[in-house]
Amino acid sequence: MSSEVTVDAPTEERHPGTTSIDTDSSLGVLRALNAEDATVPGAVAAVLPELALLVDRAVDSLRAGGSVHYFGAGTSGRLAVLDAAELRPTFNAPEGLVVAHHAGGPAALLQAVENVEDDAELGRAEANVLRRGDIAIGLTASGRTPFVRGALERARELGATTALVTANPHAELATLADHVLAARTGPEALTGSTRLKAGTAQKLVLNSFSTALMIRLGRTWSNLMVDVVATNAKLRGRVVRILQEATGADADAARLALDAAGGELKPALLSMLAHVDATTARDALEDHEGSVARALVSLTSPAPHPVTTQ
Repeated sequence: MSSEVTVDAPTEERHPGTTSIDTDSSLGVLRALNAEDATVPGAVAAVLPELALLVDRAVDSLRAGGSVHYFGAGTSGRLAVLDAAELRPTFNAPEGLVVAHHAGGPAALLQAVENVEDDAELGRAEANVLRRGDIAIGLTASGRTPFVRGALERARELGATTALVTANPHAELATLADHVLAARTGPEALTGSTRLKAGTAQKLVLNSFSTALMIRLGRTWSNLMVDVVATNAKLRGRVVRILQEATGADADAARLALDAAGGELKPALLSMLAHVDATTARDALEDHEGSVARALVSLTSPAPHPVTTQ
């Protein structure tokens, strides 16, 4: 006989307002789901101060050569994989900067793999890649997933900073986390279906975390994505449009700057803003950790006058 466990979490409680959802019309079902979804941003807003602290620690870690790792199973793991995968085309994030570890690996992305979320040793093994100062973020709606437990335990042993993203304010794994991000999304419209509000909250937390992280690392200028990798026609058009919006130049001038910069958006932008060649722009970016704003100040601020004594 297989083992079983009773999960004590708000997501497992029965929602009193949706007990007749199975007899509602399609529109009624959708309105009930939408009404519940509308409560999620407020639940996420409550954890933003703690999330900001995690962002700051992650910025320090990455600037020191560290990396960020997500650990999750099921929906949580799939959301982690999605978030990490999107950082390369959106922000040109180097491989290994943000890594997702999904219980069961690639096979579990498309279909459920039995028992992997209950394997704490698998979580420990996945966390063996961590180094002191890295960031380990566990994702589990219930706050108890053994795979995540194993990962966070191993992360602590290796000296990594740990965080927990959950929908359970009384999560079992909170004691293993330096930062607890418990969005109080409450009972699901369908009891226990954490792909609904709890999953939406996790996606919002991850989107906010990784986007803020990339912004703080200088991978934007103003509200423009200046590290975007132009891998298709749409993105190539976006790169030209970003240069136009940022500089006021026409499309032809933007394309010329891009060509001079070897197709790289960031040095092309800085060269246009500071009226310098692409090589000078690239050197300035390297000197200022890739920040266009800081590199621009260095290239456009007047040199200080020498101090003379009488």
